[in-house]
Amino acid sequence: MVKATGSRDFWAGLMFMAFGLGFMVLARDYAMGSAVRMGPAYFPTVLGGLLALLGAIVFARSFFLDSGRVPRWALRPLILILLSVLLFALALRPLGLVVATAILVFAGALGGHEFRTREATLLYVVLIVFSILVFYKGLGLAFQLWPHFLEG
Repeated sequence: MVKATGSRDFWAGLMFMAFGLGFMVLARDYAMGSAVRMGPAYFPTVLGGLLALLGAIVFARSFFLDSGRVPRWALRPLILILLSVLLFALALRPLGLVVATAILVFAGALGGHEFRTREATLLYVVLIVFSILVFYKGLGLAFQLWPHFLEG
């Protein structure tokens, strides 16, 4: 028998169960609907249930298999990635999708162990092309693509 309380799977399972059950509890005040005619509670309830089930499996597994100890938190990557998401949210309206996505990708890439300009640039190009095709062209969402001063 493995001492599970310090293992990665133990804590990951608890976290998955907590998030899954939390989504289910928060969604209970909305109409559920059915699989054919989904209400606003259907999606978070079903996904929350699946997440909680996955968490229970991972949690139970932690008592039989050793997944290793939880490593120390790396604060620098955590802060840089959270900061990049915050900067994206703040920059999207005044600077547009193209510039805000560049800020997101390059600031987030600084949170990694190695910053490679070529890889970050390739990721940015793929992400911005995908975002424009799917969200702007395909779904017709009213994102501003460029800063106001560049749009005529």
